[in-house]
Amino acid sequence: MAVNGGGNPFEGDPGNPFQDPAIIQHRPASEYATLDVYNPFENPGQRPPPPYEPRPSATPTQPALPSQPPKKTSPTEPRNYGSYGTQESAAAATAELLKRQEELNRKAEELDRRERELQNAAISGGARPNNWPPLPSFFPVQPCFYQDISVEIPIESQKTVTTMYYLWMASVGTLFLNFLASLAWFCVNSGGGSGFGLSILWALIFTPCSFLCWYRPMYKAFRSDSSFNFFVFFFIFFAQDVVYVLQSIGIPGWGFSGWIVSLSALNTSTAVAVLMMLVATLFTAVAVLGVVMLKRIHSLYRRTGASFQKAQEEFAAGVFSNQTVRTAAANAATGAASNAFRAP
Repeated sequence: MAVNGGGNPFEGDPGNPFQDPAIIQHRPASEYATLDVYNPFENPGQRPPPPYEPRPSATPTQPALPSQPPKKTSPTEPRNYGSYGTQESAAAATAELLKRQEELNRKAEELDRRERELQNAAISGGARPNNWPPLPSFFPVQPCFYQDISVEIPIESQKTVTTMYYLWMASVGTLFLNFLASLAWFCVNSGGGSGFGLSILWALIFTPCSFLCWYRPMYKAFRSDSSFNFFVFFFIFFAQDVVYVLQSIGIPGWGFSGWIVSLSALNTSTAVAVLMMLVATLFTAVAVLGVVMLKRIHSLYRRTGASFQKAQEEFAAGVFSNQTVRTAAANAATGAASNAFRAP
């Protein structure tokens, strides 16, 4: 093989490695220069060649991100199974379930207690000792009624019945304060004697009559779901609400320390007027609460599906099941038949 002096020994050889396209594209060219062709002593004012910049390719490739190994949680580190909102909603749902469970347990205990009370009453012959009014044993008058809201009234109606019981007690207490205010007004004004006398009469009449005429029917209506007792309560308690309004107005000479009488007492005695205004405020509060409770009980009554026809049927069944009424009816029929046979 001949060697050309100073020439390329692989020139003209088809297997020349310097003719490889991958090597040819990186040969020094005018576009860029490398440190191999840079001579700082040849031209002192020559600047160094620009840095190498690769040619842009047709399809640029995104550099791969270095893969990181998955983080291992320690045994004591808590795992996050959801977002903060999901965990908060789950905690709220759990708290709600616990609250409902406690309420169900309380209702179950209440039902068990009522069942034991009923069983004890059945064992003792069904007669329960009267416990209202709560009077001492040495008192000559003994209790007349048996009343236990937690035992006889259903759980969903106990709050309503208890509120009505407090309303009755508030009305009785207001009548007593009305008596004191009328007495004070009579002491400073000799013309208030009639009002003072009527205040005593109203306290003696309304205290027992209100309990017997509208509270006991309401109590028995919720106890046995009686349409007849509901109708009796609505009729009498509506009249009672009208009386509450008249008491709060305070017409002079009627025995009620309402707003009219209390405002007129300012010219005579400020202390007595303040006491009468307090009584007028209580009368107003009782009247407003009475209207609200009448509307609430009427809405509860409408939900039970009761009707006037059902009330009539209950009244007829109660009348015919009464032994006294049946005895009187039998005696009347016997007497009529006897008179008919004796007639000529």
